[in-house]
Amino acid sequence: MDRRHISDLHDGENTMSNNSGWIGVDLDGTLARYDGWKGVDHIGEPITPMTVRVKEWLEDGKTVKIFTARVAGHGMVDLSTGKPVDAITPIKQWCKKHIGQELEVTNVKDFGLIELWDDRAVRVEMNTGRVI
Repeated sequence: MDRRHISDLHDGENTMSNNSGWIGVDLDGTLARYDGWKGVDHIGEPITPMTVRVKEWLEDGKTVKIFTARVAGHGMVDLSTGKPVDAITPIKQWCKKHIGQELEVTNVKDFGLIELWDDRAVRVEMNTGRVI
């Protein structure tokens, strides 16, 4: 398994050498199979190369967070039930089952984010706008 990180592939401020910051991993289509929306409680089967990669990062002492749009509606009221939507618990349970531990879940990009693994992302060279 290739244990390299994006930050290992170039020089610059984004470095994992001191274990500062965190790696964001998208859930649907990146870490888990996605075959269309089937509700907040449905998360697809794990994508093995990514789950292995995440486990290796965790073993190496890296901080990994699930970075997903699923939690954008967390806590909002489901109009069909009148109850708040809990988008985080099913994700944490999925992580516990398939990764061996719960991971923090967020949809917020902050200055600690040093890598983002996502099936929709396009890498752009800093300060140039050029696609890499």
